[in-house]
Amino acid sequence: MSYLVLARKYRPKNFATLVGQEHVVKALTHALDGKRLHHAYLFTGTRGVGKTTISRILAKALNCETGVSSTPCGACATCVAIDAGRFIDYIEMDAASNRGIDEMTQILESAPYKLDSSRYKVLMIDEVHMLTNQAFNAMLKTLEEPPEHVKFVLATTDPQKIPVTVLSRCLQFNLKQMPQPQIVGHLERVFGEEGIAAEKPALRLLAQAASGSMRDALSLSDQAIAYSAGPVTEAAVRGMLGSIDSAHLVRVLGAVAAQDGPALHQAITAMEGASLSFAQAMSDLAALLSRIAVAQAIPAAVSEDMPDRAEVMRLAGLLSPEDVQLFYQIVIHGKNDLPFAPDEATGFTMTALRMLSFRPDEGGAQAAAAPAARVPAAPAPGRAEYGAPMAGGAPAVAGGPRAAVAPPVAPTAPPAPPAVATGSFDGDWPSLIARLPLTGFVRTWANKSEFDGHEGGTFRLRVPTRVLADDKPMQEKLRAAIEQYLGRPVRLAVTAGDMAGASVAAIAERQNDVRQKAAEDSIEADPFVKELVARTGATPTNIRPA
Repeated sequence: MSYLVLARKYRPKNFATLVGQEHVVKALTHALDGKRLHHAYLFTGTRGVGKTTISRILAKALNCETGVSSTPCGACATCVAIDAGRFIDYIEMDAASNRGIDEMTQILESAPYKLDSSRYKVLMIDEVHMLTNQAFNAMLKTLEEPPEHVKFVLATTDPQKIPVTVLSRCLQFNLKQMPQPQIVGHLERVFGEEGIAAEKPALRLLAQAASGSMRDALSLSDQAIAYSAGPVTEAAVRGMLGSIDSAHLVRVLGAVAAQDGPALHQAITAMEGASLSFAQAMSDLAALLSRIAVAQAIPAAVSEDMPDRAEVMRLAGLLSPEDVQLFYQIVIHGKNDLPFAPDEATGFTMTALRMLSFRPDEGGAQAAAAPAARVPAAPAPGRAEYGAPMAGGAPAVAGGPRAAVAPPVAPTAPPAPPAVATGSFDGDWPSLIARLPLTGFVRTWANKSEFDGHEGGTFRLRVPTRVLADDKPMQEKLRAAIEQYLGRPVRLAVTAGDMAGASVAAIAERQNDVRQKAAEDSIEADPFVKELVARTGATPTNIRPA
């Protein structure tokens, strides 16, 4: 006996086994049980969501030998014939290959006739939007006044191309794309019945690649079974799909979060060395950022079995929500621009550098305290936000020329970190953090913390989120750095709660606000700008400190 592919083997035979589309099932169930039957139904939706399957179930419900109901028996001769595709009064026509008036005339001429054993003749036209105008016109009269025993079932992936005269004569049901959790749950049942072991992360990858199509998910499962030649593992599915190992993208975002240019370069070089698809990496990076955004806004929504959950939660604590939203937009724009890049690696690199260069200046904490080996080392003169127009380091003036004026404000350099334990602590937490040789995630974590007092060798710290409070590896590295600086044992007691505005990041943000106000006052007081505003009525915009 030949092998039956999973998409056919596990095609639902009744409404009870249909996964998803509850809104359609509910409406059809009530109509069938209440004998309120319309003469034409239109099912719309993307590929593989159940349009043809529902059509066959509806045909069985109408013609089952036990009577018209929402629960066809599935065992009578009629139900078996419909499932096997050999019931003479259930006709499926593929409009993609039979789209002309001759084919439509042929099917309509058979409409008045049916077997004595049949209750209804069901005419199912798949991809109905592909019909020619002449074919639609030929169908219209029969669709408007069909014989009493004829039911039309139309299906399409593009309802916009169907004439409104046809739409107005049909009950329309829009089938939704399948949510990933539903696909994963169904795949678990299928693999269980097939007796094939499969890792949950592997099923998540298959569901993600299916893009809401249950049929695609089952087809990919067939492919994964053949590819794995044994238990279906996450590594095997990644290899089959060409997916990027999330560890690469976590390194990229980690380097961006720490404003560490060399680390970012190393991460991208490692991706090139592994011959990864940077187009796929761009899509996966956008997906990773979306998971981080969800973790920040709704931590409870992050599944415990998410493959990269620990890293997602860590990055959610290190990046601000503003950063994540900006980075997502940068990646989406970078993906759209990828065809115009010299090559994919260059396009990905420029997108990553854009994330490194353009970010909300909560990063002022890093500008005041980050190590020297990073890119950029300090805000460049006339630096703009992502997408803001700039010209020669000058502020843009709405509706008029740009004034080449910049205030002479410069940040103070942090003290060099000590090589040996020679320091003391007088309660100035930001000053202490600036003197510690911290890098990457540890510095970012420390910048978000504030001092809440100390007793003996215990430093009480407060952080804004539970994610940061639970990050023991970061706290251990910070504690070791403080011990090295002070030359004595130190213990950290970290709690999450309302902040008093005394963190390194908060202080740096206030300093940036002062510098911004000074820059705006300087521009507004400049005689040239005043004259320009008086002449043109323009308003200075996008002013940035030098």
